[in-house]
Amino acid sequence: MTRSLTPRIEINLAKIAHNTSALVGIYGSKNIGLMGVTKTVCGSPEIARVLLEQGIPMLADSKLVNLKRMREAGIQAEFVYLRSPALSEVDWVIKYADISINTELAVVTKLSEAALERNTEQHIIIMIEMGDLREGLMPEDLDCFIQEALTLKGIEVMGIGVNFACFGGVKPDNQKMEELSLLASMIETKFTLPLTIVSGGNSANYEWFKGAADVGKVNNLRLGESIYLGRETLNRLVIPELYTDAFTFISEVIESKVKPSMPYGEIGQNAFGVAPQFQDRGLMNRVIVGMGNQDVLVAGLVPLLDIEILGSSSDHTVINAKDSNLRVGDEVSFNLNYGALLSLMTSPYIYKKYSYVI
Repeated sequence: MTRSLTPRIEINLAKIAHNTSALVGIYGSKNIGLMGVTKTVCGSPEIARVLLEQGIPMLADSKLVNLKRMREAGIQAEFVYLRSPALSEVDWVIKYADISINTELAVVTKLSEAALERNTEQHIIIMIEMGDLREGLMPEDLDCFIQEALTLKGIEVMGIGVNFACFGGVKPDNQKMEELSLLASMIETKFTLPLTIVSGGNSANYEWFKGAADVGKVNNLRLGESIYLGRETLNRLVIPELYTDAFTFISEVIESKVKPSMPYGEIGQNAFGVAPQFQDRGLMNRVIVGMGNQDVLVAGLVPLLDIEILGSSSDHTVINAKDSNLRVGDEVSFNLNYGALLSLMTSPYIYKKYSYVI
């Protein structure tokens, strides 16, 4: 029997499909549509197809190479570039994105020029700063920006958006969402500009959504972690009825020995420039699994067995095996957080194995 290669991430498309369908229904109950954020899964065409099949027509990614990957795989979606474009990226944005988020007139001007050269149109969502202090125009600068953008040929202002709980950890509460709705109403009235999209945030908006009697003008959210890991992102609480284990990471034991718990000899820095601290716990059943910091954010792994991750180097992770009786060749499985998932899907050293069975 052929062994599956390790280290690998096992991706359950049926569980992703279930989560997607459930979230489309949950948010659709208050007329909020969704963008499926594919940056976490590096624009995986297999996953992109699942999102489309379950009712998400817009796929958003902050890497143009991922948009290119999905287009070339024949994915038929409305593609959103989910990062303010760099001037050097303008031609690629026009080629691979139907919509882009923007905060700089210099960039929108170049998008206009590139769109006219290709005889096409670029739809833009203007991002507004509302406290998280990542991307976004200050609200007082919005009027001038829109006035200028509306004069540019090849550009269609189709919406506004805000970001929360990414850089500053600011919550998307009722007050923030009401302010966004007021801004949307002001824009529509002042500029006679119907906004197709008013994007109120991301997976962090679940708590606000559940408590909101009226969502106002907000009609879109950008979801990644809720779909893939079944959680909201303010407190990482599980959303009821969603799967949290659509992704499982598996590595293989490459050494199993009884060793001291304390290094011996003069201690300096380790491979990552840290002077490590250890506690003497006597002899220990120590195993090494064949993966490390170059493969995954090790701090984001949660073992499914009763074992303890002691630390890692570039390509080795040392584990206190406790009473698990792990031997060379045994596989060790882990649940993951968002950071671990992102690093695993990005790593070229990790095998990706897809299944569609719950």
